Amino acid sequence: MFSLVRSRVRTAAFALTAVAALAFGGTATTGAAAAPAPAPAPAKQGPTSVAYVEVNNNSMQNVGKYTLANGGGNVFDVAVVFAANINYDTGTKAAYLHFNENVQRVLDNAATEIRPLQQKGIKVVLSVLGNHQGAGFANFPSQRAASAFAKTLSDTVAKYGLDGIDFDDEYADYGNNGTGQPNDSSFVHLVTALRANMPDKIISLYNIGPAASRLSYGGVDISSKFDYAWNPYYGSWQVPGVALPKSKLSPAAVEIGRTSQSTAANLARRTVSEGYGVYLTYNLDGANRSADVSAFTRELYGRDAVYTP
Repeated sequence: MFSLVRSRVRTAAFALTAVAALAFGGTATTGAAAAPAPAPAPAKQGPTSVAYVEVNNNSMQNVGKYTLANGGGNVFDVAVVFAANINYDTGTKAAYLHFNENVQRVLDNAATEIRPLQQKGIKVVLSVLGNHQGAGFANFPSQRAASAFAKTLSDTVAKYGLDGIDFDDEYADYGNNGTGQPNDSSFVHLVTALRANMPDKIISLYNIGPAASRLSYGGVDISSKFDYAWNPYYGSWQVPGVALPKSKLSPAAVEIGRTSQSTAANLARRTVSEGYGVYLTYNLDGANRSADVSAFTRELYGRDAVYTP
C-alpha cells in the first residue's frame, strides 16, 4: 500500500474579515435569497458526481462547463464551494462562521457564480473547514453552542440560496486558544440541529477528523442525517465508515489534473461494478480538463465529457 499524501490546500488561513459572528446565543444575519429557476430533470443515469472548487483560485462557473456527449446532461451534480471556516472568538469564547474574501465574493455574486449552476440542475453546497484556531465541529462545549452554530449555518444557506452544507473536520487544531478537545456529544448535537433547521437541504460529510468518528451519542446516531459521505484521500478507494446505503457513499476520490486518468477510470469502474452511488472529485480549475473528466465519465455514464468555455 502506497502512502497517500493529500494536497488539498486549506482555505482562509490568511483571511482578514469574518462574518456571521456567533456568541452562544447569537445567529447570523439573514436575508432573502432569489430563488433559482426550477431545475430541469437530470438527463443522465448513473452515480452522482461531485466537484469541489478551490474558490481562492477558481470560479464556481467551471462546474457548469462540462456536459456529457450527445445530450447526456451535466457531468457534475453537486458543486462544493471550498471553503468557509469555523473560527474562534477569544473574547466571547465562541465559534463563529468566517468567510475569506474569495468565499464572500462567490456568495455576494450568487447571480453569476451560483444561480447559473442551479438553473442547470446542479446543487451548490458550502463546505466548512477548520482554521487552526481551536474551534471545530467536535468541541462545542454544550448543546446550546452547537445549536447556535447550526442556526448560523442554516441561516447562511437561506440567505445565499444555497443547497446545503458540507462538513470537513480538518485544521481545527483542537486545544488552541484554550479550546476543548473533541467530545462525544458536539457533532451529534450540531448535525441534529442542522437537519432540523433544513430538512430538505444537503448535509454531506468529508469523512475525516474527530467529528467523523463521533457520530453517535446518548442513543442518537446521526449517520442517517447525512445525504452523502465520501472518502477524503485522493487517488484512492476507501469506503466511508458511515451507516448510509451505497447510493449515498463515495469510496472513490480523485484530484482532477493530479490523479492519473487510468486511476480515475479504474475508480469509476469500481464505483459502478460495486454499486456505489457517488463519485468525488476535487480541485476543478479553469483549464479544459475534458480528457481528465472523460476518463471517469466513460466508466460512470458511458459517454465522453464535453467542455464548453
